[in-house]
Amino acid sequence: MTAQLTILIVEPDRSRADAIIDSLIATGDHHIRVLSESTGLARSVAELNPDLVLVDVANPSRDAIDALTLASSPLERPVAMFVDRSDDGLTKAAIEAGVSAYVVDGMHPDRIKPVLDAAIARFHMFSRMRSELEATKRALEERKIIDRAKGILMRARNMSEDEAYALIRKTAMSQNKKIADVAQALVTASELLS
Repeated sequence: MTAQLTILIVEPDRSRADAIIDSLIATGDHHIRVLSESTGLARSVAELNPDLVLVDVANPSRDAIDALTLASSPLERPVAMFVDRSDDGLTKAAIEAGVSAYVVDGMHPDRIKPVLDAAIARFHMFSRMRSELEATKRALEERKIIDRAKGILMRARNMSEDEAYALIRKTAMSQNKKIADVAQALVTASELLS
């Protein structure tokens, strides 16, 4: 955590919030805002657009975890959650909700920096994985559309698969479009004519 971050702390206890702020100040010059209750969390997250959300909850419940993670948008930013006690179900619920770090046994000032560093690293790793998965899904869908378009041309023009692909590719190049877009147009037209 070397760069300046905008950090939103959700902590109802002012003395604990001050201890967290002191620990964060020791790690760098960050823009820190404290929210004493989670009821306005979604609005605060939208207004502040923090780089990181740090939540300190003494006794978490599944509903509290769901509400906090929903409001703090864990798929858009790292969320570190410190709890005093937990169980397997709550830990699993927090991780499934996208919490980047779920630390049981409360918040200790000396552990904040390594936990937040790990939360940020884990968030970026999962973000890359989500992006790669989406790109793979998109490529697979495009491949399916191209295969359908080739099949249509093969039947309609009695041509080989290679010839059908070459025609789609040539058309895409001449129209300055992606091959998948030309294939999608062909499939759509074929469905309309069927």
